[in-house]
Amino acid sequence: MDIRNFCIIAHIDHGKSTLADRMIEKTGTREKREMKDQLLDTMDLERERGITIKLQPVRMTFNGLQLNLIDTPGHTDFRYEVSRSLAACEGAILLVDASQGIQAQTLAVLYMAMEHDLTIIPVLNKIDLPAADPERVSEEVMKLLGCKKEDILRISAKDGIGVEDVLQAVIDRIPAPTPSTQEPDVARALIFDAVMDQYRGAVAYVRVVEGALVKGMKIHLLGTKAQYEILDIGHFSPQYVSNQGLNEGEIGYVVTGAKDVFDVRTGDTISSKEGIDPLPGYKHVQPMVFAGLYPSEADGYPDLRDALEKLSLNDASLLVEPERNAALGNGFRCGFLGLLHMDIVQERLEREYDCDLIITAPSVLYEIKLQSKNPAEIVRSSMLKVDEPDVANISNPADFPDPTYICEIREPWVKLEIVCREQDVGPAMTLVQERRGLHQAIEFLDADRALLHFEVPLQAIVLDFFDKLKSSTAGYASMSYEPLGYRAGDLVKLSILLLGEPAEALSTIVHKSESHTAGAAICKKLKEVLPKAQYQISIQAAIGAKVVARETLSAFRKDVTSGLYGGDITRKRKHLEKQKKGKKRLKKMGKVTLTQEAFLSVLKR
Repeated sequence: MDIRNFCIIAHIDHGKSTLADRMIEKTGTREKREMKDQLLDTMDLERERGITIKLQPVRMTFNGLQLNLIDTPGHTDFRYEVSRSLAACEGAILLVDASQGIQAQTLAVLYMAMEHDLTIIPVLNKIDLPAADPERVSEEVMKLLGCKKEDILRISAKDGIGVEDVLQAVIDRIPAPTPSTQEPDVARALIFDAVMDQYRGAVAYVRVVEGALVKGMKIHLLGTKAQYEILDIGHFSPQYVSNQGLNEGEIGYVVTGAKDVFDVRTGDTISSKEGIDPLPGYKHVQPMVFAGLYPSEADGYPDLRDALEKLSLNDASLLVEPERNAALGNGFRCGFLGLLHMDIVQERLEREYDCDLIITAPSVLYEIKLQSKNPAEIVRSSMLKVDEPDVANISNPADFPDPTYICEIREPWVKLEIVCREQDVGPAMTLVQERRGLHQAIEFLDADRALLHFEVPLQAIVLDFFDKLKSSTAGYASMSYEPLGYRAGDLVKLSILLLGEPAEALSTIVHKSESHTAGAAICKKLKEVLPKAQYQISIQAAIGAKVVARETLSAFRKDVTSGLYGGDITRKRKHLEKQKKGKKRLKKMGKVTLTQEAFLSVLKR
């Protein structure tokens, strides 16, 4: 076949999108006057932040061969986009900055490409920079891949130097798609992405594995059991270009006209026949960070629900479940691959779907082993694991059962890799060990740069760890992580009590060693933001019945003796005693209302 399917993998800001631009120019896919920087980054958000968020395919022609390129994100939070791109290709260009060298996320995506058994073409970019050191970086790449020095291409994507050599290497080194051995009249295609078009309905991005798809053909989606007719079919240039069909090995789009976002799912198989085996889809992705998304006004709930449904079609790694919060009302519990992913989803909802949002503090998913004979009585049956009926998956602290029913609590751990300078090894290790991390190994990529391996609880690194790491290493360190599984830990539910009554919306899960620090911080913040009442309000942080931190919000002091002139002191004392009794009675029947402003200020601590 005269087809080559490949993608570009790299760390953030190593020049993936710029190289894709030069390839599109060199192959004449777009006229020079139609070109702009980062052509494949179609979202305003991608251009503003200078990062790729969504994979984007484009078809090019070079020396008579069809080249299908998929531009991929570089950040570890979008690794599911990368994994889907890799599954649709036979080869990958590993792009490394000649001045920065190998970075942590370069290693992460390289290991994924090796798992998919792809042909790797190593390329050094930015060789024209004054700080470039191609000899040193070539040694790193040779050590990593075990390749020869002459296999590594040197280019400047910005100036177009060496880009034609890369295109020729794609043709020479990457194998063509393997011809199908199945029946010739059966077509099967893998959906590697999908978007919801306002006018066309759901548009599936597909890689044809067997046979051919043609316009007007009746197709079956094997996973969702839906049936449609192909209304339009074509390839990416990078905009939609209609064809009569897509042949075996080609990458393109299929318009079905489906209006239900749940009918066309990423990883599903499109087939021309019913009752045949689907293609192996993608490994189910496990969200790492959970947070609640709520509309700022109650009547915005239906709009938020529709927006999340459409966005989850476009972003298959987003997990969405309905949830109710005592302080914020109806909303959704969403699972994300990381904090950047959460930030991007929030911004896309606000920009693309005009949603006004409140987002709660991020947390992780915990496993709780229960010791009751009937766990469904203790937690909602939907939280129980299918393979372990006495283990519940819980991300919201308000759903945690009574401690007397808990046998053990397990938290997710991750394998953390940090690439930093030799002088930054000490600060990086100290920072990780403060977060309960365990040091595993250290490798030196060269004389000045080290690769550190750690195992660390996910909860300890999801909030401010990356910022602290950049601060302690003068911005030189990079990190990536991948899940290791669950481990039992000394974890406790930290409840916040207002006048002795628990405020479930403010409860958190912390390690027992950190409970006093976390509780004191929350109590202090609440003392600042809660409105005063006619009586003292006790603010306590407690683990079960044990109070670990406390603040007291003083009462209003109304001067009830201001209208008394002269006379004996007993006249004033009589009024003050009466006021004291009234406050005592009021405190018995009083209740603290947790305002939305107070709730949000605690979340932002």
